Amino acid sequence: MSKTIQELTQNKILTRTELAEEVRRRQQAGERCVFTNGCFDLLHLGHIRYLQEARAQGDFLVLGLNSDESVRRFKSPTRPLVPEDERAEILAALSCIDYVTIFPETTAEALIDLLRPDIYVKGADYAGAQGGQPDTTRLPEARHVMAYNGEIKLIPYLPHHSTTELIAKIKRLP
Repeated sequence: MSKTIQELTQNKILTRTELAEEVRRRQQAGERCVFTNGCFDLLHLGHIRYLQEARAQGDFLVLGLNSDESVRRFKSPTRPLVPEDERAEILAALSCIDYVTIFPETTAEALIDLLRPDIYVKGADYAGAQGGQPDTTRLPEARHVMAYNGEIKLIPYLPHHSTTELIAKIKRLP
């Protein structure tokens, strides 16, 4: 019996342990793991282009999704607008994403230490003053990736496409 689209989507959402096993299996087969993380509260064009570009960097894309509690800790007590399980399913439905896992920490350092992705991707808004290198004070995960000689890629940010700007625009509606 073939699986439904919803089942295929749900199968892309893994626990940390399941994901670690899958990443190791695929890396041992010679595939390059790309990892990124974030809240992805209200999906918009900036997210889609970013995720497509991230996926193009390697053989499979893993997305670490901040849990509801971690989003509240570092964004705002009123965020996220969309619950973590719904955000995970929406993201898993995208063809450019191979796996999604939800993490409770504010940053993805522990997840990076566990998965050891070949390439860590973030937006170019995390670049330091020197240009193309990440600002490790704002992106602590970068230090962990550098410790095992992984690659860090900063993808250009699409101006005026952020969840914060989208929320502000909605608040201005009559």
